[in-house]
Amino acid sequence: MSIRTEKVASLIQQELGKYLSKELHGNSLVGFVTVTEVRMTPDLRVARVYISVFGSDEQKVYALKYLENQRPQLRSFIGSVVHLRFTPELHLYHDTSLDNAQHIEELIKQIHKDDKDIHQ
Repeated sequence: MSIRTEKVASLIQQELGKYLSKELHGNSLVGFVTVTEVRMTPDLRVARVYISVFGSDEQKVYALKYLENQRPQLRSFIGSVVHLRFTPELHLYHDTSLDNAQHIEELIKQIHKDDKDIHQ
C-alpha cells in the first residue's frame, strides 16, 4: 500500500469515526460503533470500511442495517471533508475481531476457573 492510500484511509477512518460518534450518540438501538480499519484500493475509488459494534446481538444487527442504509449519506459526508478527485465508494464490513478476542478471553477465564476447581 502506498503512503498516499494509507493517509487517505487513515483520514477516512478518523472522519467517519467522529461522524458516527456524533450521529449515533445516545441511540440505544445501535450500541457502540467503532470504525476499526479502512482499506483503500490503489486508485482510491473504493474504501473498505470495517465496523465493530459493541452491544447485544440485536444492536449489532440493527447497527449494521442502519449503516448500510446510510451509505449514501456517509459517502456524501466523506466527499465534503476529504477532497479527492473522486469520492470513494464505501463498502461496509462487520469486523468481528474484537468479538473473537472477547470470546477467547472468556474461554481462558473458564479454563482457569475449571483448573482451580479441579485442584481444590
